[in-house]
Amino acid sequence: MDAQTAATKPFLTDVKTLRERARKNIGDGAVTSTYEGDVDKTIEILQTVLATEIVCVLRYTMHAVAATGISSEGVKAEFAKHAREEQEHANQVAERINQLGGKPDFNPTGLASRSASEYGKAENLVEMIKENLIAERIAIDHYRELIRYFGNDDPGTRTMLEGILEVEEEHANDMHDLLVAHEGQPMLDK
Repeated sequence: MDAQTAATKPFLTDVKTLRERARKNIGDGAVTSTYEGDVDKTIEILQTVLATEIVCVLRYTMHAVAATGISSEGVKAEFAKHAREEQEHANQVAERINQLGGKPDFNPTGLASRSASEYGKAENLVEMIKENLIAERIAIDHYRELIRYFGNDDPGTRTMLEGILEVEEEHANDMHDLLVAHEGQPMLDK
């Protein structure tokens, strides 16, 4: 490696310094001096993500229970599966808030106002599918914005959100497919 290539690579801290820094600031938990984000702002943002995931769990669970009709069994199973996956997302986000020194807010008071998505009021199977598709599309756009926001300042949070985003995109695709199956035509142009 030539001198110019070495100069463009990021500086690596020697092991002795890493060890000293870790011991000196042990009370900071997982947040080290190399964390480049705003911890308080990150926790605040993640509280909205947590609320969004909880609302999605509740909506999908309600739809899994309340869906009726001749072809509802497969859809109910899909709703129940998505509810479980949204619960996993909520747990991941809560763990990340904890890692950053915050306390995850599971308080139901104000949950709807903290959430990016809505609970919904669907009365039939097609309306339920549409509500879930809309909620997934909201989450997808929200999480893409957050991924760009966190960038390299908080790769741990960014990576977590990227994994959640991938599942949300699968959910949106599932809901779109169900909508097409139940309405007989694509709602979205391809």
